[in-house]
Amino acid sequence: MTDRPRTPILDRVTLPADLKALSDRDLHQLADELRAETISAVSVTGGHLGAGLGVVELTVALHAVFDAPRDRIIWDVGHQCYPHKILTGRRDRIRTLRMKDGLSGFTKRSESPYDPFGAAHSSTSISAALGFAVARDLGAGGGDAIAVIGDGSMSAGMAFEAMNNAGHLKKRLIVVLNDNKMSIAPPVGALSSYLSRLYAGEPFQELKAAAKGAVSLLPEPFQTGARRAREMLKSMTVGGTLFEELGFSYLGPIDGHDLDQLLPVLRTVRARATGPVLIHVITRKGKGYAPAESARDRGHATAKFDVLTGVQTKAVSNAPSYTRVFAQSLIRQAEADERIVAVTAAMPDGTGLDLFAERFANRCFDVGIAEQHAVTFSAGMAAGGLKPFCAIYSTFLQRGYDQVVHDVAIQRLPVRFAIDRAGLVGADGATHAGAFDVAFLANLPGFVVMAAADEAELVHMVATAAAHDDGPIAFRFPRGDGVGAEMPARGVPLEIGRGRVIREGARVAILSFGTRLAAVLTAAEALAARGIAPTVADARFAKPLDRDLILRLAREHEVLITIEEGAIGGFGSHVAQLLAEEGVFDRGLKFRSMVLPDVFIDQASPEAMYAVAGMNAAQIEAKVLAALGVAVVGLRA
Repeated sequence: MTDRPRTPILDRVTLPADLKALSDRDLHQLADELRAETISAVSVTGGHLGAGLGVVELTVALHAVFDAPRDRIIWDVGHQCYPHKILTGRRDRIRTLRMKDGLSGFTKRSESPYDPFGAAHSSTSISAALGFAVARDLGAGGGDAIAVIGDGSMSAGMAFEAMNNAGHLKKRLIVVLNDNKMSIAPPVGALSSYLSRLYAGEPFQELKAAAKGAVSLLPEPFQTGARRAREMLKSMTVGGTLFEELGFSYLGPIDGHDLDQLLPVLRTVRARATGPVLIHVITRKGKGYAPAESARDRGHATAKFDVLTGVQTKAVSNAPSYTRVFAQSLIRQAEADERIVAVTAAMPDGTGLDLFAERFANRCFDVGIAEQHAVTFSAGMAAGGLKPFCAIYSTFLQRGYDQVVHDVAIQRLPVRFAIDRAGLVGADGATHAGAFDVAFLANLPGFVVMAAADEAELVHMVATAAAHDDGPIAFRFPRGDGVGAEMPARGVPLEIGRGRVIREGARVAILSFGTRLAAVLTAAEALAARGIAPTVADARFAKPLDRDLILRLAREHEVLITIEEGAIGGFGSHVAQLLAEEGVFDRGLKFRSMVLPDVFIDQASPEAMYAVAGMNAAQIEAKVLAALGVAVVGLRA
C-alpha cells in the first residue's frame, strides 16, 4: 500500500496563530513548503531571494513560539521578510511584491499589523525593539520585542549603540543574530572574523550538539551541556563574552536551519528570560535553492527567473548602465593617477566598485555597513593626500550626513562623492528613492554638486571630480541603463559652474538638472509640433549655479522652468533664490519649478513613479502650455 500525498500544511495557515495547532513534525513540513512558495513567488516578481531563504526555519520557529502581532518581530533591513509576509495573511498578494499597488519588498507599518516597524535600511532593529520594550514596560501594552539582525548589519555602529543602551536598561529584549557570514557582499571587519571563529572547525560541531543557551535560562538536562560549551568558548577567548560585556545573556551558536534546535531555545527564552538576550543562529543565505546557494551573492537580488534553472529574465539594452559607466570611467582615471582610491559601504557590486577592486585591489575599500565611517575615512584619506571617491547610494548617504558636514565640508576636504541611485528607483520604493541629496548637499558652503544628464556626461563628471582639489565635489546619476548617448573616448573635466544650451528657442526656456533631460527633449518635440519651440538647457551644476546662463534665459524668455529628480529645496530653489535676489521677478518673468512632490512615492516602475511625480514628457509639455496660458488639450496620456 502506497503512502498518500501529504496535505499541504501551508494551505491551512492564514495567520501565525494557525501555527500553534501544528506539531513540530508539521512545522518541519511547513518550512519546506514555505521555502518552495518563496522561490515560486520571487521567480514571478523578482526581488530579494537569498536572505529570505536563509531564514525560513527561523521565521517558522518565531511565529510558532511567539504571539505576533502582540509580540513584535522586527526584521532588520527587511530583505528577509518575504516568508514572514506569506505567514502573516499576505500569501494571496505575495506575487505583487515590489509592483505598483502591490506589497512592499520590505516591512511596512501601513501594510500589516504584523509589521510593527518599517525597515529598508540596516541596523535599526535593536533600537526599535528596545523602544517597544520600554513602551511595554511603561504601560503602553504589547508583549515581547524580538529583533532579527544579520551579521552584516552588526557592522554598523547603531547596532552597538542600541545593545549598549539595552544592556544598561536591562529590559527584557530578545535579539536574534542571524549569522550567515554574508550580507549583500561578504561581510568585512573584525566582528565578522570574531563571529566566524565561533563556529570554525571542531568547536562548533561540539556546540551544535551541546550548546542550548546560557546556563541561567535553561532547564535540565541542557544545563550540563551548556556549562561545557560555555567553558569551551571562554577557553577559546571568543563566544558569548563580547555580548555579555554589553549586558546580554548569550545563547548559541545554534543551527538556524534545525527546528529541533530553534524551537526549544526560543520556547525556553520566552518562558524564562528576564533581561536582554542574544540568540546567535548560523544560517546559509539562499538555503535550499541551488542556483541561489551557488551564486556569488547567494541570490541577494534577482530579476524574474525560471525556477527549474535559475536563469533570470532581464531586459536587453544597447546602452550601458550608469553604474558601469561610472566604474569604467573611474578605472581609467585611476590608471593615470595612483592617488585615486575608492570607498564603498558594503555595496561593491551595486556601486560598480567590484570592477575597480579587480583592477586596483589595494586601492579599493569596502568598510561594511558603516556610511558614517566611510565618509570620515574618506575625509582622512583626502587630508592625507589621496583622492578618495566615496561611492554611496543617495538613500544611504543620508546616514552619513553629519560626517559630510562636519568632517568634509567644514574642513573643505576634496572628497569626491559618487551618488548612485539618484531620483526614483522603482521597485524598492520610497525607502530607496534618491530624493534629498541635492537639497542637503547644495546647502553646504564650498560644495560642488553636479548631475549627469546622460552616460556621456557622467564620464566627464568623473574626470571633473578627479581633477577637482578645491573642496568637496559630488555627482549624481540614476539606477539603470543610459539613453544611448555617444560615448567619449575619455572624460574631459568640465568648467566648474557652467551649463550648456542644448537647443535654442523662444518664449520658454526649460533648464534641466539631471537625466530628466531626455523627457524634456521629447516634450520639446511635441511642443514644436504646436508651434512652440522652447530653449532647452542642461544646468550640469546645482552648485555653483551658472549665473550667466540662468540670467540670460530669464532675460530672453517669458517663462523659465527648472526640472530635477529631487525634492523641493534643491536646484530649483537655488535658481529661484538667484532670480529673486537679482530682481528678475519684478520684470514679469513666469518661473516654475518641477520637483518631486512632497510625498513619499510607493514602488512602481520608474516610469510610473515619474508619472505620479508629474515629471514625464507629457506633463512637462502641459507645464509649458499652462505657463503660457495655452489650453491643455490633446495631450498624450
